[in-house]
Amino acid sequence: MSTLAGKHIVLGLSGGVAAFKSAELCRALVKAGVTVQVVMTEAAEHFMTAVTMQALSGRPVYTSQWDPREANNMAHINLSREADAIVVAPASADFMSKLLHGGADELLSLMCLARPIDKVPLIVAPAMNREMWSNPATQRNVAQLKADGVHVLDVGQGDQACGETGDGRMLEAEEILEDLMAFFAPKRMAGQRVLVTAGPTYEAIDPVRGITNLSSGKMGFAIARAARMAGAEVTLVAGPVHLATPRGVQRIDVRSARQMLDAVLAGVDDASVFVATAAVADWRPDTQADQKIKKDGSGQTPALRFVENPDILATVAASSRARSGDLFCVGFAAESHDLLAHATAKRIRKGVPLLVGNIGPATFGQDDNALLLVDDAGARELPHGSKQDLAVQLIDDIARRLS
Repeated sequence: MSTLAGKHIVLGLSGGVAAFKSAELCRALVKAGVTVQVVMTEAAEHFMTAVTMQALSGRPVYTSQWDPREANNMAHINLSREADAIVVAPASADFMSKLLHGGADELLSLMCLARPIDKVPLIVAPAMNREMWSNPATQRNVAQLKADGVHVLDVGQGDQACGETGDGRMLEAEEILEDLMAFFAPKRMAGQRVLVTAGPTYEAIDPVRGITNLSSGKMGFAIARAARMAGAEVTLVAGPVHLATPRGVQRIDVRSARQMLDAVLAGVDDASVFVATAAVADWRPDTQADQKIKKDGSGQTPALRFVENPDILATVAASSRARSGDLFCVGFAAESHDLLAHATAKRIRKGVPLLVGNIGPATFGQDDNALLLVDDAGARELPHGSKQDLAVQLIDDIARRLS
């Protein structure tokens, strides 16, 4: 379930062409189970109509402090007290300056000033031209807003409406939604540094052929996302997959098992939790041809010899930090049959406190899964569900073990 479900959010729009993204954000929030109350400045109405925002939110839009619908004529008080958060997207340079100096000459800025600071967080998504964003005045304002407790989201980089390219774009609606979900998620992993491996490895035979497997990386990416939402600093070592990097996660791309081992060993000393989700190839060709191996018409197949790849999980689990308890290791077992027996044996063989098993052919490439958690006390099943929901449950389980 979304961490936003049941929340009530005031979505404020200040003036800016990025207001079209606010319509997408409003729709996404409603879909995530949020009730959305839209408040627009006069400048915002030059870029987006109140009719559109009302249709998307399903609630009347407020544009004036003098709205006669409020019996006590205190919309700035009434609307702010009902909110779990006020999200201003887009937040123009002018509006952020107004927030910094306590300006309150229209409803939205008045609400931000009148909100109970300890109960109603203020989250702003900046949107402006690259020169405006990099201007020292804007950067001073951003720094002070953060110091004052305002949660200022990052800006995007790319083409801008003015024709220039650079920093200052408002984040996309799905990026803001992701940040809001992370903001409201319980921070059970705060202070932890999590290293996750994900996806398959690719072991080259020649420049155009290789050995790999059907792992999509979706489970590992979901775990990295869930750990970051739970407050951890997350590094994701990913094999060759076509997945977007989760927000706030540092990603290292590798191809082969040996490259993955090198990346893990380079980062594991800084980690407190290691989750080995990747489906690492057990073997690789002992040599890699420099040129494509060609058929010669003889009907003879090339002779391939294999050598065993390093065992990344066992290597890390055998380290002194893991043995002393400074590093909590979690392994994954993708099996085709007899899951409990194989997962139990693998946990003992690898020497890890927790082994997570699943049936590989049933889950590779899918968005859902079912997991079996095996430790020295026995086994516990996480029933079939989306990989993201399962990842959240797994991270919660790890957090309990760490505490």
